Amino acid sequence: MNVVLYEDSGWQRLLPLVYTRPVFLLLCGMETLWETAHRAITKQQPRPIGPTAWVREILAELTREKLGVEVNRPASAPTLFLNARARWSSLPATDASQFDADGWVGTAGDGRVACVAAPAMLAARLSPGILLDEARMSAALAGLPRRDVSSHVKLFDWPWELVHANAKAIGDDWASRGGAADVAAKLDEGVYLLNRAGIHIGDGSRVKPCVVIDAESGPVWIGNNVRIQPHSYIEGPAYVGDGSLLQTGAVIRGGASVGPVCKVGGEVEGSVLVGYSNKQHDGFLGHSYIGSFVNIAADCINSDLKNTYGTIRVPINGQEVESGEQFVGLTVGDHSKAGINVGFPTGAVMGFCSSVVGAECPKFVPSFAWIDSGEWVRYDAARGLAIAKRVMARRHLTMSAAEEKAFLAVRTQALALEHASQLRMGG
Repeated sequence: MNVVLYEDSGWQRLLPLVYTRPVFLLLCGMETLWETAHRAITKQQPRPIGPTAWVREILAELTREKLGVEVNRPASAPTLFLNARARWSSLPATDASQFDADGWVGTAGDGRVACVAAPAMLAARLSPGILLDEARMSAALAGLPRRDVSSHVKLFDWPWELVHANAKAIGDDWASRGGAADVAAKLDEGVYLLNRAGIHIGDGSRVKPCVVIDAESGPVWIGNNVRIQPHSYIEGPAYVGDGSLLQTGAVIRGGASVGPVCKVGGEVEGSVLVGYSNKQHDGFLGHSYIGSFVNIAADCINSDLKNTYGTIRVPINGQEVESGEQFVGLTVGDHSKAGINVGFPTGAVMGFCSSVVGAECPKFVPSFAWIDSGEWVRYDAARGLAIAKRVMARRHLTMSAAEEKAFLAVRTQALALEHASQLRMGG
């Protein structure tokens, strides 16, 4: 049995986070969605075969480069297609003998398609383009029996759902690693570990005096070569990826994931930073999802709770969506920047490669926008690309040709998908 992780039309609801990454490279817990699925596949299959990927064509070369797997290869054998915008805890089928003669569709929640168990003939009729088109996918799967696979998967429709799932995901990932409590790092005198059995600190890390790591409410996983400066506090469940830095006085509250090579200061609560992003200074980041190569300057704050304690509307692609949630913070696409003292309203969204300067930020910031005190202009992709390359070089990275191609394609996509006319201050 082959396994394919596929993107469907739901990728647009996860913007601006997935312009230049397939949805399965989003971080939730300690791992990307791809890593979680890969673990479920290799654990359960009788003869483990790693997954291949079906993604948007503009991301095919980049995905191949990042993961080293076959991408958008036509299927001709019995195949289990797994929706990529999901955390797969286990497989709903482990062998093609469980597919039935015509195949079946696995659903989760309110009938959303989570997987397709496809015998060879059905697999051969499917393609990445069909599964990315809601109408064509519905037609291709019409008449197939449905099975509830909710016990195997958590589907994500919106960015804030990843944020709200993060605390549990950290706990699940800790358990999947065998509860690997271990302190291999150098701990200076005056470091306090609360519930040491729930703490992992990797090789090459350094924890300086007057740091408290508190795993009494959930595990804390600190990766390799992490530096934690004095007077910092980390509350579990929490994850800090390899090569990251927590600045003096940093407060990481429960439910936070800080991806690799991030620099974090101030207070971070229940938020996800995918990786290679900085929020080094005082300020507050709550219930937020931050992409890669983002910089949030000193004293920036975001609201994640309305004064009315009501549910929050979020401007996905510039059109407000009722989240049904009381806590929703900031969503920021890759390569965006916030200047000093910016205040973000509740449920704000900042697009790809944008910049905000001035005390007040609009609730929706389009991609490739430069906003200064409410006045905004678009800047061209070439300028944004030059800045992005400079930022990556500071992190000892070089943008590949595939990454550059995907980057330059964003402006056209954003002009088609984002409703910049909805730009307004606060509310």
